[in-house]
Amino acid sequence: MTALELARLRLREDRDVFALRRLGRAAAELAGLEAQDQIRVATALSEVGREVVGAGTVAVFTLEDGELRVTIEHLAGTRPAGRESLALAGRLVDDVTAAGNRVTIVKRLPGRLPGMPADQIRERLTRLAPVSAMDELRQQNQELASTLEDVLRLNSELQETNRGVMALYHELSAELEETNRGVVALYAELDEKSTQLRESAEAKNRFWATVSHELRTPLSSIIGLVRLMTTADGEPLTEEQERQIRFIGDSAETLLALVGDLLDLAKAESGRLLPEFAPVDLEDLVRRLHAIMQPTSDVVLRTEVAPAAAEIYTDETMLIRVLRNLLSNALKFTREGEVRLDARLDEQAGQVVITVSDTGIGIAEEDLDRVFEEFFQVPHALQVKVRGTGLGLPYARTLVRALDGQLDLHSTFGEGTTVTVRLPVRHGPPEIGRLLIADDDQGFRELARRMLYGIASEVDEAADGVEALEVMAVRRPDVIVLDMLMPRLDGNALLQRMAEDERLKEVAVVVVTVAPGKAARDHPVLSKHELRREQFLDAVREAARGRRA
Repeated sequence: MTALELARLRLREDRDVFALRRLGRAAAELAGLEAQDQIRVATALSEVGREVVGAGTVAVFTLEDGELRVTIEHLAGTRPAGRESLALAGRLVDDVTAAGNRVTIVKRLPGRLPGMPADQIRERLTRLAPVSAMDELRQQNQELASTLEDVLRLNSELQETNRGVMALYHELSAELEETNRGVVALYAELDEKSTQLRESAEAKNRFWATVSHELRTPLSSIIGLVRLMTTADGEPLTEEQERQIRFIGDSAETLLALVGDLLDLAKAESGRLLPEFAPVDLEDLVRRLHAIMQPTSDVVLRTEVAPAAAEIYTDETMLIRVLRNLLSNALKFTREGEVRLDARLDEQAGQVVITVSDTGIGIAEEDLDRVFEEFFQVPHALQVKVRGTGLGLPYARTLVRALDGQLDLHSTFGEGTTVTVRLPVRHGPPEIGRLLIADDDQGFRELARRMLYGIASEVDEAADGVEALEVMAVRRPDVIVLDMLMPRLDGNALLQRMAEDERLKEVAVVVVTVAPGKAARDHPVLSKHELRREQFLDAVREAARGRRA
């Protein structure tokens, strides 16, 4: 937009500064600015004008791009406006620019254009009568009084607002205090409930362990007596007597197996169920299961083990119990058709995948989430006179998790069920000779020992850095799992001591701490809060490989 000139004023002497102030206030008013902005423009002009007044100084008022611009030009030899004056003017208007012998003052208008045409503004500004210093002083006093009244009014409003804010603050503080009391009470109640649940779980585990132990002895005696009575050396029995005695023996063995399952569940919940990994011939294991499982005449049991999955490194006893439970369930709830066990290797996932599928009665969708609850029995299974204990699937999933695997179930009501077991591929014996866990948290040391089970031949523990040095002085580890925050001697100090010892400087280090940001970055660093077993094992393996390299 082309600049529209509104007025031009020469500043030859001090009284012209008063005229500049009046002209600036009038131009701002005619351009549509509010009273306070009019005073700001006038004050900024007088502040700059008094500094550059002199022969040859000219102030030009223009409208350009929705802005009121005042350009004050003075001769090159005239003293320029001071920094303080420019700074004060800059606080009053939107922009003040000083370049060479020119100062430009800019105030943006509330709209794109003023409320009246530029030629009318120009005409009105031209008709302004000359003003004396006294008149301008009187005008400034009136403006100051008006401004003070506005300030007093705003101060009164602010005080009223502050009283409202303080009342609201006190009200919110009281509500917050009440809420905090409720939260504290809720936490106390939750803590009490947690204690009760923990005590209940411990009591349940003790009950299972005690009952399981007390039942083993009489059951073993019954089984022993049955075997004694059915041997060739015993007294001759009729066919019916032998059949009944063998039935008693089979029932006792079934009950003994159930007692063992209960005991294993108790061990798993208390964290004491640890697998013993060893090479397992999966093909032979499946063949043995096929021989002992007894399908009905209307059901066919088929098994197939892919050559790539024929050998697996796991706990054979646990795996037998898992597959026996799954096959037993499948045969129990299948009246006709087939039950199938397949094992294959998923190279991409690094897992052995074992599926047990059947063409049985299936499970309704609403019961799928509950079949892994202990003692839960599917309602429609009871209707077909098939009863179980409700422990088979929970027990199988517990064992699979102990083997670091995953068990999933998919079923369609009336069509059948498929259970998939995924176990990680392990290769051979432990990969590390000796490993040391240095951490002052006993709970974490136990958790880490369980996570690292099978990866190291021997695992030592230390509650702080001093104890760790004592253990390493006797048995140097290949890898140390180190917490940075420990009493007596923390992780950083322990690393420094190890670096100074020729015997310990080659020990591989994996840092697992609650404060990773403070950890030594020369070693793998894991957060305790986000620790996952596979991530943990990978870090230990990487550290051990780096040490050997």
